[in-house]
Amino acid sequence: MSNSSSITQFLLLPFTDTQELQLLHFWLFLGIYLAALLGNGLIITTIAWDQHLHTPMYFFLLNLALLDLGCISTIVSKSMANFLWNTRSISFLGCAAQLFLFVFLITAEYFMLTIMSYDRYVAICKLLHYGTLLGSRACVHMAAAAWATGSLYALLHTANTFSLPLCKGNALGQFFCETPQILKLSCSNSYLRELGLMVASVCLAFVCFVFIVLSYVEIFRAVLRIPSEQGQHKAFSTCLPHLAMVSLFLTTAIFNNLKPRSVSSPSLDLVLSVLYSVLPPAANPLIYSMRNQELKDALRKLMTCFFLKQ
Repeated sequence: MSNSSSITQFLLLPFTDTQELQLLHFWLFLGIYLAALLGNGLIITTIAWDQHLHTPMYFFLLNLALLDLGCISTIVSKSMANFLWNTRSISFLGCAAQLFLFVFLITAEYFMLTIMSYDRYVAICKLLHYGTLLGSRACVHMAAAAWATGSLYALLHTANTFSLPLCKGNALGQFFCETPQILKLSCSNSYLRELGLMVASVCLAFVCFVFIVLSYVEIFRAVLRIPSEQGQHKAFSTCLPHLAMVSLFLTTAIFNNLKPRSVSSPSLDLVLSVLYSVLPPAANPLIYSMRNQELKDALRKLMTCFFLKQ
């Protein structure tokens, strides 16, 4: 038995105990990470390079790509190091830093997706007021609010989690530092503080979810009133990628946290954790670029300019 003051490191849950399979997982994670780095990097570079994409929608998309890069780097980099060196340890401070960064980036990303739904609502339902409601200063303020709220929540969340006395060992049932797994090591009833913070978080997340749903109800009603099929297609082409990203983000996270205990197992938990922490940052660039003709055209021009200079 030990307490949190004597814990210097945590032991993460390994994917496998076989060295050959560890190396296979390393190459798999490296491929996913490079795909996320390439996809999000191209989105950031293209939006920054093309003046035609300096609009609120692409400004928020650039912020989302930055958050995705930070999120996958926080989780995958340590996992790849553990795979490569056949270890499962992470220092106490490293675990706290990983938890803070992950919660910060995930929270900020959720708020950014909510802001993006508002952007689509104003663009389609309040087009005449688009420049007023989403001017450059308003966009910067909203993006800054998402980053600041994520940072504040992560700070409170991490401080509450690691202020609890830990006396049930140092082995975590997850491949990265996750709050529920750390709370399982607690031997104190003071976890009610953390529970109160999580309840408040669920309520805030639910409010954002309702806002997104209501925004898209109004958006689809407005789109269906557009007389031309070309106009409807253009409106849908800017909304569906965002809706797909929201769906991927929420469904993987909700299923991972609310799945029945009867179907829970270490292997299933690992797979679900990869789906909600690693897959969305890698898949978002592909989802957004598939139906966004403006972004594809700008990316094509960027590639053309790059190769012509070689």
